[in-house]
Amino acid sequence: MLKWLQSTTDFASSKKGAKIIVVSWIIIMLVLTGVSKPAKKYANNVSGDGIPKSAASLQAEKQVEKYFPNDEGLPAIIVFDQKEEMKEEELQHIQEMTKRLEDKKIKHVEKIVPISEMPVQMLTGFLSKDKTSFILPVTMTNNLEVKEIHNTVNQIKKELKQELPSSMEAKVTGPAGIAADTLEIFKNADVVLLLSTIGLIFVLLIMIYRSPLLAVIPLIAAIIVYQVIDRTLGLFGKFGLEIKSQSLSIMSILLFAALTDYALFIFARYKEELQKREDKYESMKQAMRRVGEPIFFSGSTVLASMLMLFFAVYNGYRNFAPLFSIALVVIILGGITLLPALFTLFGRKAFWPFIPKVGQQKEKHVIWKKVSHVVVSRPYIIGGAVAVFLIVCSMNIFQIKYSFNLLKSFPDNLESRQGYELIEKKYSPGQLAPITVVVNKEGKLSNEEIVQFVEKLDKQKGVEGLNPSIETIKKNTSQLLSEDGKAAKVQLILKDQPYSLQAMDTIQSLQSKESEFVKDGHVYFAGETAKQADLYDINNHDTTLIVVLISILIFILLGIQTKSLIAPIYMIGTILLSYCAALGLSMFLFQHLFGYTDMSYRIPLYTFVFLVALGVDYNIMLVSRIKEEAAQHSLQAAIENGLTATGGVISSAGIILAATFAVLTTQPLLELFMFGFVVALGVIIDTFLVRTLLVPAIMLLLKKWSLWPQKMK
Repeated sequence: MLKWLQSTTDFASSKKGAKIIVVSWIIIMLVLTGVSKPAKKYANNVSGDGIPKSAASLQAEKQVEKYFPNDEGLPAIIVFDQKEEMKEEELQHIQEMTKRLEDKKIKHVEKIVPISEMPVQMLTGFLSKDKTSFILPVTMTNNLEVKEIHNTVNQIKKELKQELPSSMEAKVTGPAGIAADTLEIFKNADVVLLLSTIGLIFVLLIMIYRSPLLAVIPLIAAIIVYQVIDRTLGLFGKFGLEIKSQSLSIMSILLFAALTDYALFIFARYKEELQKREDKYESMKQAMRRVGEPIFFSGSTVLASMLMLFFAVYNGYRNFAPLFSIALVVIILGGITLLPALFTLFGRKAFWPFIPKVGQQKEKHVIWKKVSHVVVSRPYIIGGAVAVFLIVCSMNIFQIKYSFNLLKSFPDNLESRQGYELIEKKYSPGQLAPITVVVNKEGKLSNEEIVQFVEKLDKQKGVEGLNPSIETIKKNTSQLLSEDGKAAKVQLILKDQPYSLQAMDTIQSLQSKESEFVKDGHVYFAGETAKQADLYDINNHDTTLIVVLISILIFILLGIQTKSLIAPIYMIGTILLSYCAALGLSMFLFQHLFGYTDMSYRIPLYTFVFLVALGVDYNIMLVSRIKEEAAQHSLQAAIENGLTATGGVISSAGIILAATFAVLTTQPLLELFMFGFVVALGVIIDTFLVRTLLVPAIMLLLKKWSLWPQKMK
C-alpha cells in the first residue's frame, strides 16, 4: 500500500483522527455553503454549439457578420396552427397580433418579419400546403445567454396568448425556442433526481443489509461530500467554468453511487476485522489497509479517464473534464477519509441489530460458495458461454443509427418540439433552420455572376429552393449584395430536416463544390445544418481519440495496481467487451421494446467513459482479494475463496450502482434516459457476468500466467 495513503487511512481510523476528519469535513461544508452559491445557479449560462472557432460553419458566420453586420441573429419561428383552413379573417388577426408584438418592443427581439404591412394576398407564402398553419420568422439578438433566451421566448409566448383566438394555437420553435425549452426541462429536475437517488439507495441498503445505520452512514457521507462539491463547483462557476445541467445530473448520480460502493467495500472488510479483534479503531485501520488502495485506484481510474476528455475538440465533451475531475478528487478524499472516520466513530453499533463479535464465525456465503465452485470446476464452459453471449450482443453496435437532432430527445409536450413537428409535417422540413450562403470575391460581384451562382445552387441535389426565389433575385440582384458589393447572401432551404444525416451530407457536398459555384472567390455555408455537419466530423474524431487514450491509460493503471503484465490485458479486454455488449443490447431493447429507432451521437462516448472506468472498480476489488488469498493458497483455491468473499459485497454494490444510474431513466430528456439505461445495463453485465464468471474463468485458463510475472502456487 502507498505510504501516504496508509498514513491517511490510519489517521482517519484512529480515535482522535476520526473526530478531526468528521469535524473538518463539516467545517469545510459550512464555510463553502456560506461563501458560494449552488452550482445550478451557474448551469446553462453559456449558449453555444461547442465546436471550435476554426470550424467551417463558424468561419462562415464570421463572413456573414463581416459583410452583413445587421442581418444575423438567433432565429425563432412562431407556428400558428388550427384545424380548419385559415381564411382572410384569421390572417388579418395574425397581422394584428404581429403588429402588437412589434409595438411591445420586447427586449432582445431584433426583427419580426413585417407581415402587418403586407396585403393579405401576399401572406400565402407563409401558409402551409393545407393552409392550416402559418409561420412567422422572428430574429433575436445573437450570443445571448440561455436564461436571456428563455425569458425573451416566454415574453413572446405571454403576449401571443393574450390575443390568440380559441381555435388557434401558437408554438415557438427554431433555435431560440429549443434553447428556451432546454432550460425549462431542467428547472426542477435536479431536486427530483437528488431525492429519488437518496431514497432509492436508502431502500436498497435497508433491503440488503437490514441495518438502519448501515443505510444512513453512507448517505450522511454522500450528502456532506455532495454539498462540498456543489459549492466548490459554484465557486468555479462564478469565475467562468462552464456548467451544464446534464453534467450536474450525471455528477450527482456518480457521487452517490461511488461513495455507496466504497462504503460497502469498507463495511464488508470492517466486519471481518471486528470479528478478529475487540478494538474498533485497530479493526478499521486493518480494514482500510486492505481496501484503501483498491478504493483509491478505482476512483483514480475514473478521474484519469475524465481527464482524457480534455483532449476532445468538442466542448460538450471537454466540459465534462474539469467538472468531473473536481468532483472525483473530492469523492476519492471522501472515500479514504470521511467514510472510514464515520464507520469508526459508530463502531460495532453501525451493524445493529446484527452486531459482529470477536471470534464469531465468518459468514458462509453459501450462494457465492456454490457459484465460485461451479466457475472453478468448469471454466471452459462458463467462460465460453459468457464470451459468446457478449460477442453476440456486441454485434448489434453495427446496426446503431445516430441522431444529431436534440429535439428528438425532448418530451412530446414541449412547444419547440411540437412546433418543429408541425413544420416538418406541413412545410418543407428545411424551413425550420434555413442555411445562410455567402459568396464573395476580391472585386465586386456582377449581376451575371450572382444569377449564375444562385441558379447552380438551386439545382443541387438535396436543395428545396432559395429565399428570395430565383425569379425575385433575377429581377433585382442588388438585394443580395453587401454594401461594398463584394459579397452576396441568400438563404438556402434544404429538402431534409436540418438535423438529419442527409442534410449534413448535402452541406458537405455543397462545400466540396466551391470552385464550381464561383471562380476566384469563396462560398460559405452558415446555420444549424452547417454546424451539425462540423459536429459530425468532430464527434467521430473525438470518439476515436478518447476511446484509444482511455484504453491505453487504464491498461497502464491496471498494470501498476496488479503489478502484472498479463492481468491488464484480459481485464481491459473483458471491460471493453462488456461495454460493447451493453451498447449493442441496449440498442436492441430501445428498438424492439421502447420503439426508438436511433440513439444520440453523444451516448457512445459518454457511456464508454463511465462503463469502462467504473468497470475497473470491481475487477480491482476481485483481483486484489485473489492476490491476497494466493499468498497462502493455490491459484484455484485463491480464486474460489476470493470470489466467495467478494461476491456478496461486489454484487450488492453493482445492484446499487446500476439502480442509481437507472434513476436517470426518469429524467425528461431522452438522451439522459438512454445514458442511464446503457450504464445500468452495462454495470449489471459487468457485475454478474464479467467479474463473477468471465474474469475468474480466464484466470483459471491462464493458470500461473494469469498474474505474471508474479509467481503463483
